[in-house]
Amino acid sequence: MRTARLHGTADLRVGDEPAPEAGEGETLVRVTAVGICGSDLHWYEDGAIGDAKLERPLVPGHEGAGEIVAGPRRGERVAIDPAIPCETCQACRDGRRNLCYSILFSGHGVTDGMMREVMPWPSHRLHPLPDTVSDASGAMLEPLGVALWALDLGQVPFGGTVAVVGCGPVGLLLIQLLRAAGVSRLIAVEPLPHRREAAAKWGADEVLAPSPVSASALAPAAALPDFSSYGVDVAFEMAGNDDAVHIAMESVRPGGRVVLGGIPGSDTTTFRASLARGKELTIAMVRRMNEVYPRAIDLAARGVVALDPLVTSRVPLADAPAAFAAAQRRTGLKVIITP
Repeated sequence: MRTARLHGTADLRVGDEPAPEAGEGETLVRVTAVGICGSDLHWYEDGAIGDAKLERPLVPGHEGAGEIVAGPRRGERVAIDPAIPCETCQACRDGRRNLCYSILFSGHGVTDGMMREVMPWPSHRLHPLPDTVSDASGAMLEPLGVALWALDLGQVPFGGTVAVVGCGPVGLLLIQLLRAAGVSRLIAVEPLPHRREAAAKWGADEVLAPSPVSASALAPAAALPDFSSYGVDVAFEMAGNDDAVHIAMESVRPGGRVVLGGIPGSDTTTFRASLARGKELTIAMVRRMNEVYPRAIDLAARGVVALDPLVTSRVPLADAPAAFAAAQRRTGLKVIITP
């Protein structure tokens, strides 16, 4: 079985390994599509993400779809939910399984992920895919789920106004969801021209570029887009850096809400307390997603969101190292590996 395994910073190796066997309660899945996520790039670039460090060679990948290869569901196409909650801790009992104290997550820590030809996975975390949803779209259901969960946490009023800061794949999916949810004005902020173009294509009313000057607390006010006439109800930060957080906080009205969905490489987020306190902002943090796969699949099947068009590159597993290097340059949108 061919597998891509991360041995250290920028050290992703593709090789042959013994084929796995399914354990109790598990099903073997032939992986057909895996997306490269920004968090995968943290592992690749830093050998870590947040407070988690690379402890041993790890198979990355948590955005995936495949086909069941054995058992009563053989031949069924499925989306692979990457999270395995314990179901017994307080968070799980409270219905917040994404906050499980003992959660296992594909391609994170010591749990091997999806960048391999075949993988065993708990049967109840394999969601049937409709025929109308492609394998690549099946892999895109995970970032769609993150966007959907961020939208839930945003509590956007119907007909409200929003800003999305950071228009990578999750930000672009969020823009589609917000437009479908009936927002009256949607402003996108993104430094990369091709992503600004995509944001306009998928529903942003206005697309702004931050100044080349840093928008940090030490930068002049001219570094920010002019939000004086906006004052949106909710801002979503999907970039994972302090500049984006600062822009999101500047964009909302007094008493507004800011949803932080980006993952900072340094495991630290910094913002001006006077800005957040002066507006009495409500700040919500996004932790992956919580049981949204059925909703995400329904949205994809009904064509409410476009998933396939966000895929700008498809590569075989053998080319995974080159695909990661290309994804670092952020010249496209979503890179899909097809084991």
